[in-house]
Amino acid sequence: MDPLEAAEQPGVIEQNVRRHQSGAIESVTDQIGQEWPIALVFNGISHAVMMATPRDLEAFAVGFAISEGIVERGSDIQDIEVTQRTGEIPHAEVQLTVVQQAFAALKEKRRALAGRTGCGVCGIESIDLLDLAPERVPDTGFLARLAPDAIARAARELPAHQALTRLTGGLHAAAWCDAEGAIRHAFEDVGRHNALDKLIGQLVLERADTTDGFVFLSSRASYELVRKAARVGIPMVATISAPSSLAIAIARQAGVRLVSFCRETSYVDYDTQ
Repeated sequence: MDPLEAAEQPGVIEQNVRRHQSGAIESVTDQIGQEWPIALVFNGISHAVMMATPRDLEAFAVGFAISEGIVERGSDIQDIEVTQRTGEIPHAEVQLTVVQQAFAALKEKRRALAGRTGCGVCGIESIDLLDLAPERVPDTGFLARLAPDAIARAARELPAHQALTRLTGGLHAAAWCDAEGAIRHAFEDVGRHNALDKLIGQLVLERADTTDGFVFLSSRASYELVRKAARVGIPMVATISAPSSLAIAIARQAGVRLVSFCRETSYVDYDTQ
């Protein structure tokens, strides 16, 4: 099924533009990736407003709640309701009902978090609030079972799963790959963190084994992405672009294998074990 067939969440809009090329000007219709404010509300209290592509918002909200440590497991989320509102500034609200223990902990550490595209820690009031102590990812033997050409296969297959990117040229993708490198799920968003949250959320909703696969990202490797992966036990993060120094450090602490500059014929392996 074409992922763009869901008319209620297309992820793109049409825009009339003037294309300049070799001195000529052509009026054409272009496809633009959507970016909406998405309010995430926990037990009636607004916790975060993230800028995201308005697709797969239930998975996004679940992944955000898990990867940010608001809840420990999917069963801590009792209900989800997504409301989309069009108008001068289209936006959406996701209402999550979480168990009382998780909500009490959230209120304890609640902070203002206003997310912008590509930014995962906007609004944090002090360095002390940064969560830089990742859980150790359990060794389930997945990395030993990883096929030698798994990264090459994922790099080769990813473009076929980037329908929005083919239209707009401006979205990130996060894919879930098995030990052979075959892509099982892929999500796109204007924010790389959002794409990963959508992917994590889908895995949680399916009750998938998050230790039995790896994440392939169309972006650079920032520390937040590695941190999110470590929180749910993902053993390897592969990215198309470069890692940051803190991403390498977090991967080393968590025991996550980090590979970057991934192409069909090459990649760079960071010694994080």
